[in-house]
Amino acid sequence: MSRLLEGSGELGSLMRTARLIERAQQHLRDHLPEEVREHLHVGGYREGRLTLITDRAVWLTWLRYEQRRLLSLLHQLPGFEAVTGFQFKVRPVRPATVPPRQVRQLPAGAADELSSCAADVEDPRLRRALERLASHAEKP
Repeated sequence: MSRLLEGSGELGSLMRTARLIERAQQHLRDHLPEEVREHLHVGGYREGRLTLITDRAVWLTWLRYEQRRLLSLLHQLPGFEAVTGFQFKVRPVRPATVPPRQVRQLPAGAADELSSCAADVEDPRLRRALERLASHAEKP
């Protein structure tokens, strides 16, 4: 498996690029002020430009003012001498929220009505469906 990831194919190239991007992100974060670190992500590298992604416009503005310093920090890393600039993007990170579960209540009286209807129905599938619905009644 490790030979597959280290090979000369597309997957090996992709893994090397991913490791380089991770190194760049870690190096930049190590040299940023504490309040900025968690808001910076390196998104990719294309045509000599490194994509920096942040979650708010305020951090994007700060990063633009710090471009020269960030570029000189990157040039310290082997393999990043060819970086000529940055492309900045704001991508708000929203935590995934689980939709609230809708719990439906069936009053006992409604369950009794469904049960009596089920008793009068000749179709077995409809009878089972009505009985299943009636089984969801509130317990007294």
